[in-house]
Amino acid sequence: MAEKYNASNIALEQILNFIKSGEIAIPEIQRPFVWKPKQVRDLIDSLYTGYPTGYLIISQSPNMKLKNGSLSEGKKIMIDGQQRVTALMTAIMGLEVINANFEKKNAAKDRKRAKYGDRSLKKAFR
Repeated sequence: MAEKYNASNIALEQILNFIKSGEIAIPEIQRPFVWKPKQVRDLIDSLYTGYPTGYLIISQSPNMKLKNGSLSEGKKIMIDGQQRVTALMTAIMGLEVINANFEKKNAAKDRKRAKYGDRSLKKAFR
């Protein structure tokens, strides 16, 4: 019987780089980014302290329409975990997101400088 799924341990930095490079894409069916700053902070706190934050579900899906209007054509698709990954992309990497009001937001710029206690966010995830 063919394997239906597998679980892999991939470093957070690698996942973020896969998203940034476009290797993993977010399909059009996903809702806009709706998390509040407190939820982003709580996720980062959970990661920093080693608490579980849930699985990401990524699928290889042919020709699914993506958020940017293009087709996936061979890319991996984020099925579950989009809010968590988007929160980290904006907080750690400074990328803009589209919120529920269809406004571009950047958590790192909005906060001037993202800090986690006395450590920068980037240092917290090395």
